[in-house]
Amino acid sequence: MKASEQFKSVMEKYLSETAQSDTVFAQNFTKASKNLESCINYIFGEVKKTGFCAFDNKEIFDMALKYYADDSIATPAPVSCKVVVNQPAGADLFTSAPAVSENTIQKTQTVQTPKLAEQQTLTLFDL
Repeated sequence: MKASEQFKSVMEKYLSETAQSDTVFAQNFTKASKNLESCINYIFGEVKKTGFCAFDNKEIFDMALKYYADDSIATPAPVSCKVVVNQPAGADLFTSAPAVSENTIQKTQTVQTPKLAEQQTLTLFDL
């Protein structure tokens, strides 16, 4: 299985940036026994073992880091699969809500409930 060019470029960019900022990983990244194609096959194999079909970026990147750091991982066998790299949707929980004009704001009144007269036993609803 060949990974899509987009997936390869995202992985390569992440690994290169990590190698530039982390000297320990940089040594692992330059090992002759490790390469990007085998790393991707390792990730595919690990994903297949889980049985899940969606992963966070961090989970995938952590698998790649583990592949380069762990010398006991041999060259993995290719896995037949399809990879989709999704970009975040335009709107999410952190985007601001559209502005609301003062004409559309409705005023609400607070209604006070009358105090309970003398009761001998309180129920759960009275608390």
